[in-house]
Amino acid sequence: MKHPLPRLTGLLALTSLVLLAGCAGSPERPDPVRQALFNLGERAAERVMAAPTLPRPAGDQVLLLADPEVNAGLGIGEARFRESLVRALLAVGDGPQVLDWGDGLSAGGDNQWRLESRLVADGPRLSLSDRELLPYRLTLTLRRPGKEQALWEESLQGALDATAL
Repeated sequence: MKHPLPRLTGLLALTSLVLLAGCAGSPERPDPVRQALFNLGERAAERVMAAPTLPRPAGDQVLLLADPEVNAGLGIGEARFRESLVRALLAVGDGPQVLDWGDGLSAGGDNQWRLESRLVADGPRLSLSDRELLPYRLTLTLRRPGKEQALWEESLQGALDATAL
């Protein structure tokens, strides 16, 4: 009678080899939508951190994020854009605390800032030979909680790859 151990050892070796080959394969490419939003979030966070009205060090400040306004024609949901912006703001070294803005919050301390964002289509689709681009304008506004006066506002313009969206 043959002993099953050599057969089992060979099967285990083959399984291990297949698993290692799968792990050593090329890494998955990042989701193009996630990458485009990540880049947009990073640009927005850089601009907010450079705002002259935001006191330094920024780590002592609290940014209260209002719900973003996102043009439906861009094909990006408000939640996806918000997540990208929050992640970028939280990734800033010695950056501010980031919290959701609630309607019940009307007044805050001297270290609190309400950050509003508005992402809109800024023109017709641009057709290239291999893809379409969607021009956008992102407007960022800093206000004090409970106040309507904008203390800082800046717009970013660019284009998103429509085929990735």
